[in-house]
Amino acid sequence: MRRKIPPFIYKRSNLSLLVVFTSIFALLFINIYKPFESPGWYPITQFEYFLYSSLIILTGVLVVVISRVIMFYYTKKRTLTYWEYIIWVIGEIFFMSLFYTLYSYTLDETRNFPEVYRTSVINTSLILLLPYTITILFLSWKENSRRIKQLEKELEHGDENTPLSAGILTFRDEKGELLLSIKKDSLLYLEAADNYVSVWYLSKSGVTKYLIRNTLREMEERFSHTPVVRCHRSFMVNLDQVKVAKRTRNGIVLDLGTDKVPDIPVSRTYADRIAQWFATI
Repeated sequence: MRRKIPPFIYKRSNLSLLVVFTSIFALLFINIYKPFESPGWYPITQFEYFLYSSLIILTGVLVVVISRVIMFYYTKKRTLTYWEYIIWVIGEIFFMSLFYTLYSYTLDETRNFPEVYRTSVINTSLILLLPYTITILFLSWKENSRRIKQLEKELEHGDENTPLSAGILTFRDEKGELLLSIKKDSLLYLEAADNYVSVWYLSKSGVTKYLIRNTLREMEERFSHTPVVRCHRSFMVNLDQVKVAKRTRNGIVLDLGTDKVPDIPVSRTYADRIAQWFATI
């Protein structure tokens, strides 16, 4: 609990969202649930009750507004821990409960003040904790979605000099959906399988296959500036993994030096490209 809360929680726009959503929730809560024995405050109509309750709720929400403004400027200097944030929320509940208790008590001074305050704490906890929880869950989902999109963008368009994109190869299906990301050093070869591509790579369980609905032609274009090259009508190979290139009676084959990985054939169409790569290194 000494961990710091995520910065997006006290971001200005997110604090504003929390205040607005809490105000709307509180207004609906007091008009539907009718806490604090509010219907007995005045002999008024339902519409008049709505107007008065709206004014009371909005006045009470000022506590939250003031609190979150203080939080915004406070967190510019230091970050709140989870424990500090929880204590901060409890303080908001107690102050707002005190406001509602004083308001209710001024209308009827014969009521027991501690009992009214206890009831106010319970109802105020519902008014604040429910919208707070919903808002934080929504903001967490939004932040995670943003990070995933940013990661996908970096993986796909990142500069080759950046640590993230330099060592990562990404694989998408025919619809463009990101399905697999592999460290370049772990990729072995790609194999065409009808309308699919089998991606063979090294994992903790050994040589592993992942099937993606796409074509080798699309993969060839995608990895045109990487060591993953087309060597056969049905194969692409990660040249960084090739240990031996040898000529057999059936043609040139590439040995990746890994158990359970067959020799990868090289067709005449791509033989010059493979030979040039070996000559270059």
